[in-house]
Amino acid sequence: MPSIPRPDPAPAPAARRLVVPVAALAGVAAAFAYVGSVDPNHPGHYPVCPFLALTGWYCPACGGLRSAYAVVHGDLGGALHDNAVAVLGYAVCAVLWVLWALREARGRPVVPRRWRMTPAAWYALGGLLVVFSVVRNLPFGAALAP
Repeated sequence: MPSIPRPDPAPAPAARRLVVPVAALAGVAAAFAYVGSVDPNHPGHYPVCPFLALTGWYCPACGGLRSAYAVVHGDLGGALHDNAVAVLGYAVCAVLWVLWALREARGRPVVPRRWRMTPAAWYALGGLLVVFSVVRNLPFGAALAP
């Protein structure tokens, strides 16, 4: 007996496909809301960076909470002073989230092949973070220190 071909299941509605991106956005918004309400500039609210505590040097993330606090309060200059790389990361993540949500709403694959980073690109990003860390700990890079 020949089998009857079954039609492909209907794609999920856009609202259902957007549940995960919206949940991710809610989590990030909650984290930023917490940091915006608990000032990291006052000691005792957050743990000290272990790398800074052990070495006395700033890591690439040092000042990230202070920059998030400044972003929440609309102080872009202060945020860039505290950690310019983190602010760039916030912007990149925001753009990637918008692209993710748009692709989910349209029912397209979330990560097209052309968006994937090659190993060389990951090494380059890591190298840039190392250079940023070294420069912000040298006298001529004091403007990059938090």
